[in-house]
Amino acid sequence: MLAYRTRLRDDQARAAGFTGRRRGGRMEQTHNGHNGTATTTPGAQRRVLVVEDDPTIVDAIAARLRAEGFQVQTAGDGPAAVDTAEAWQPDLLVLDVMLPGFDGLEVCRRVQARRPVPVLMLTARDDETDMLVGLGVGADDYMTKPFSMRELAARVHVLLRRVERAALAAHTPRSGILRLGELEIDHAQRRVRVRGSDVHLTPTEFDLLVCLANTPRAVLSREQLLAEVWDWADASGTRTVDSHIKALRRKIGAERIRTVHGVGYALETPAA
Repeated sequence: MLAYRTRLRDDQARAAGFTGRRRGGRMEQTHNGHNGTATTTPGAQRRVLVVEDDPTIVDAIAARLRAEGFQVQTAGDGPAAVDTAEAWQPDLLVLDVMLPGFDGLEVCRRVQARRPVPVLMLTARDDETDMLVGLGVGADDYMTKPFSMRELAARVHVLLRRVERAALAAHTPRSGILRLGELEIDHAQRRVRVRGSDVHLTPTEFDLLVCLANTPRAVLSREQLLAEVWDWADASGTRTVDSHIKALRRKIGAERIRTVHGVGYALETPAA
């Protein structure tokens, strides 16, 4: 972990793309483009709250996201995270699981109860149970430390694009409701019902289910799902697909999603 923090410090300036000079004991940052002029990016209007109690990690994440054009606020414990989210109304949370005060899972519960917001969870343990619990309380994606700043920034962009697509879909209704036996998918309202009862899915889980439902019984590889749902072409993220599939199975019924070992997954439908 020490080597990881050292690398983060070394990467922080390069990732942020700034020149610095000391002023009053602080490093003043001036973001530059390739031609030395200030730059703006499409992320400039989006707010990201980074919740992490390790100063080196939180500074590196904040620097990278600011370099991507995002507005960034930080918090170092559970209570501060909830208060900042309430006051600042971020568009996305990057949220560590292990925090002082109360943990990231409780932060996620409280923030989501007040206002739905996409959450990228960070965990130091490669524990699938922790990941499933995180997804169950409203997280949309997770990353296990150590991770690259490039991948984190890419996933933040992907989550925000998914929110934009969901908002567009809500105002562009598709005709009818897709019914696959006792499973109903309402694209316009982004609602799912099983045997007539509503099932709460996160935005990622809904998109994953729709992707499978578009070609029922057809086997989609993990790489296909990763590209379609996450816009992420790196095969290293296929475990993210597996964890979301498990979370989805718990909500709609394990028998509805078939695993084809070594290949991927298919959505089962009733026999004609």
